[in-house]
Amino acid sequence: MSKVLQCIELSKSYQQGNLETQVLNGLELSVDKGELLAVVGSSGCGKSTFLHLAGALDSPTAGQVLINGVDIHLLSDKERAKFRNQHLGFIYQFHHLMMEFSAQENVAMPLMIQGEKPKKALLAAKEMLAQVGLSHRIDYRPSQLSGGERQRVAIARALVTKPSLVLADEPTGNLDSDTAEQIYQLIRSLNKSANTSFVIVTHDLVLANRMDRQVKLVQGKLLPLADKSGEGDKREATQHFTATYGDDSSVLGSKLDV
Repeated sequence: MSKVLQCIELSKSYQQGNLETQVLNGLELSVDKGELLAVVGSSGCGKSTFLHLAGALDSPTAGQVLINGVDIHLLSDKERAKFRNQHLGFIYQFHHLMMEFSAQENVAMPLMIQGEKPKKALLAAKEMLAQVGLSHRIDYRPSQLSGGERQRVAIARALVTKPSLVLADEPTGNLDSDTAEQIYQLIRSLNKSANTSFVIVTHDLVLANRMDRQVKLVQGKLLPLADKSGEGDKREATQHFTATYGDDSSVLGSKLDV
């Protein structure tokens, strides 16, 4: 199976005066085409730094990031920006939509940046919004949309260029449980229909447990979750779920037994 993302001995440190802080330390990762990967870890462990490096938004201190076989950090700034626009999609905890533009215009923006004619870009945006269930909201501005609808627009924007890899930072973090479930189902559906790979950074252990694979960022490295059976992490996810949503065992089973 082809590798969409490869991180090879990836390291990142920051220098503040005489103090050097090592955030990532020889990190290794491969993501297959069409794979859904969850990255978990405690606050401040370097998850955002990892996403910035994987998304060509920052440069590593050492190591390589290959996307579709291309070492993105050997590209010039201009080449890297073009490559990012063509091959990567981004979803954030906050939608980062442009408030003065409609949902359709927001989704069309990445295509117009690529040089697509506005008419064609707007048509593609309309079709993408239909896929995320927002045909009836294409002319609405973000201020007129609910939180879940805004996140759907952000997902449509991330996918409109047909990227091979989508990097998501807490995509359900600001949403209630019902809306978060809808967003998960949408991501899973789009993953299957387009065979798009997703790397999802999350604190939500229930969400993470539903991905194809889970890794944990510990001391600058990505490690598979320790319990190969998944029972230890399932117990932790169960505790998190119960504390958040209650202890209805039938619901709990349907949430975790996938």
